[in-house]
Amino acid sequence: MTGIPAFYAHRLGRDVGPDSSRAALRATLAGSVDGVETDVCLTADGRLALLHDPRIESCTTARGWARQTPWSELRTARLLDRGGAPTGETPMLLEELLDAVPRELVVQIEVKAYADPLLARATAAAVARAVTRRADRRVEVLSFHVAACEQAASEGLAARLVTWADYAPDALGRWARRSGVGGVCIEHFLLHPELVACLRAHGLSVCTGTINDPSLAARAASLGVDAITSDCPSDLRSRMAAQAVAA
Repeated sequence: MTGIPAFYAHRLGRDVGPDSSRAALRATLAGSVDGVETDVCLTADGRLALLHDPRIESCTTARGWARQTPWSELRTARLLDRGGAPTGETPMLLEELLDAVPRELVVQIEVKAYADPLLARATAAAVARAVTRRADRRVEVLSFHVAACEQAASEGLAARLVTWADYAPDALGRWARRSGVGGVCIEHFLLHPELVACLRAHGLSVCTGTINDPSLAARAASLGVDAITSDCPSDLRSRMAAQAVAA
């Protein structure tokens, strides 16, 4: 293994609380972590709510689309646990997260906008406005939406395209250079030395999708990824270190 990469908490730490909840964040920050990752959706009144899915009944007790729901309604909804049961946790706003996370940690903000590039671009622009007021924060915008990544880069934010395919990495690299996008987040099962070398040749930073198994994390680390996203980042780091000592 070439070294231990950074570890980021997926959805603020899925193993220790409901997705993107205050409980998850508190538990994650009590452990060893280099950054946190969460999803953000634009509400009807232009607020940035930390929700995994724009279809809000998939993650809360409310119903409908985030873009059509004001924050006044969303703020009292209950977040669902991984089994779909209501919890005592309510949604957070991006501003609360940025105020709570220590300055030295990376905050990855994944823009969610169901089948709507214009909404993705508007959400990224709203993220940029929120981050500008907190210029000391280490923020990256992630998205499956090219429009969101392009908008974030145009606003001067670090941007990273999320991809579940290894199709035409040279074309991806050329687009990223033109657009000012500096990285990709790619599923670990797609990573191999040639792909990583191609992405690196285009100057791209590489982080992984979610990994919770130390052997799989060690494989990703051996390829030289910059960061690993995990539901249990502190535990995964400890297990990888123990595995390395045992070897």
